[in-house]
Amino acid sequence: MNLRWLPNGLCVLRMLLVLPVAWLLLRGEFILTLVVFFIAAVTDAADGFLAKRYHWESELGKILDPLADKLLLITVFVTLANLQLVPVWLAALAVLRDLIITIGAIFYRVLYGPIVGAAPTLLSKLNTLVQIMYVCGVVSAAALHGMDISWPPAWLLNSGSGVVVLTTLFSGSDYVLTYSKRAALAHREKRLTRGH
Repeated sequence: MNLRWLPNGLCVLRMLLVLPVAWLLLRGEFILTLVVFFIAAVTDAADGFLAKRYHWESELGKILDPLADKLLLITVFVTLANLQLVPVWLAALAVLRDLIITIGAIFYRVLYGPIVGAAPTLLSKLNTLVQIMYVCGVVSAAALHGMDISWPPAWLLNSGSGVVVLTTLFSGSDYVLTYSKRAALAHREKRLTRGH
């Protein structure tokens, strides 16, 4: 039985979990939110492991995997900002980074074709991990607030928001610089090809 579809299927499942996560957050079901968010994180780890372990990588998977992560994190940030659990400016920064990267990728594809060898940078992976840890901390604090337990403490969440800002800015800048150089190189190659 061919299971090459499984990594992409897990990406699609992660996308389908976006709405339940937002719905649970809006209802104040923070513990259930953490459970569903954990399931989403497991699908993220599983699809990456299966794709690499069994060589089930695909061009579609290279699009679906980061797209699923972006959809989940953007939705969670926007919903938490709506609930006033994270600052609006922090959610806007996270959304703006992904928006700039997505628009840049679209323009690159339209002008120069597919991005060969595109892969998330180390800074991007770190940023995703930091954002996941931060939103999990925020949701955990909200869940335990009703039980008169303060964890994680406010100082840790404040520090976490600072780390989110730094990794978001650095990873976003890294993407812009890296793909601006690629675009410049692709433009030169395109011009030379036309010259011949």
